[in-house]
Amino acid sequence: MTADVHALASVRYVVDDVPAAIEFYTTHLGFTVSTAFPPAFADVVRGPLRLLLSGPASSGARVTPADAAGCGRNRIHLIVDDVDAERERLQRAGVTLRSDIISGPGGRQFLIADPAGNLVEIFEPTARG
Repeated sequence: MTADVHALASVRYVVDDVPAAIEFYTTHLGFTVSTAFPPAFADVVRGPLRLLLSGPASSGARVTPADAAGCGRNRIHLIVDDVDAERERLQRAGVTLRSDIISGPGGRQFLIADPAGNLVEIFEPTARG
């Protein structure tokens, strides 16, 4: 394992294709593979975030009750310097865009989806002066 898991915040995403999820997060969002046991499980790391990619055969997916197994509204939140450039880059790469860029008091963001439909928020904070 390449990272001290005790120093990381971990989030579990249930995915239907672990290799596709690894490819998505490492190719498009700058994660690196910590461990990989496809097709059941992998974990990828970006900074202090450890993303657990749990396929259907993993214990993390199997423990989920049937009435809670669908996609939720939760998502990871990745900060970027230029949300417009990031959206353009991801769109050119064929990533599924799930929203337009929305502005609010804290910044600007848009949503993309991983191959399993899990949401990822790409966020540019408002400059504080």
